[in-house]
Amino acid sequence: MQISLLHGPSPTNPNPRKLKINHCDHLLPLLRSIGLCKCRGSVARGRKMAEEEAKALSYIPETILKKRKTNEEVALRRKAQLELRKHASKKDKKEYIKKPEEFVKEFRYREVDLVRMRHRLKKKRPELATPKSKLLFIIRIQGTNDMHPAVRKTLYNLRLRKVFSAVFVKVNASVIEKLQRVEPYVTYGYPNLKNVKELIHKKGFGNVAKQRVPLTDNNVIEQALGQHGILCIEDLVHEIANVGPHFKEVAHFLYPFMLNKPQGGLKGIKKVYKDGGESGNREDHINELIDKMN
Repeated sequence: MQISLLHGPSPTNPNPRKLKINHCDHLLPLLRSIGLCKCRGSVARGRKMAEEEAKALSYIPETILKKRKTNEEVALRRKAQLELRKHASKKDKKEYIKKPEEFVKEFRYREVDLVRMRHRLKKKRPELATPKSKLLFIIRIQGTNDMHPAVRKTLYNLRLRKVFSAVFVKVNASVIEKLQRVEPYVTYGYPNLKNVKELIHKKGFGNVAKQRVPLTDNNVIEQALGQHGILCIEDLVHEIANVGPHFKEVAHFLYPFMLNKPQGGLKGIKKVYKDGGESGNREDHINELIDKMN
């Protein structure tokens, strides 16, 4: 082993120099204790550790830090503005007083809505008389405060309480009559197996003790529908898609699906689909709308 010994200045030797000593392992502890020994291996290790520490030190560019700070400030400002708007809207609602003309206008709209509903019920619909499938998927696409209470009651019977809520139903005479009553407010058609599966997997929630429970555990399904032989989410899909003997129980176990607003919105919602609008029977084309809203 080679050791470097630093020899400092002295009266006899003003210039310090290094002395190299070979094969002096017995002197190593003594020289280390007085700080006169520098081992080449320890110096190399020290340099390597320093380089590793330098590499480990990471930094974030100043522009990114400034952008983060700006984004946080904007988010806080938007949150404060939203709270102010909510507070102002609540205050306006409390202080707002309806004029008599508005009550008359709403009453007339509701009466017109009732007359239109009666006209729709008198019309014969051959496309619904012989449906292509037993399974229908109904989506509520609009809802106004001016609708007649009878129309609103029909929507509630179909479990369509909110705009863009949707349900699976089995086609029968009662359902066809309800659809004629609420046709301007809904669109419907025949969903394919792919969309049935994706809707239940993505948007499916179960009704457990009147609570909206996500279908993340098959135990939830087994506890609610186990007596009907339905034990997992695939059994739900099979029962809905094939309109099985326990379709009614499964359909009521599933909460109404809350779909997303389609990009670009819905245009011409007051017209029937066959006339270029959005409401009414779409038949198989309902699958295109489901893809946009799921």
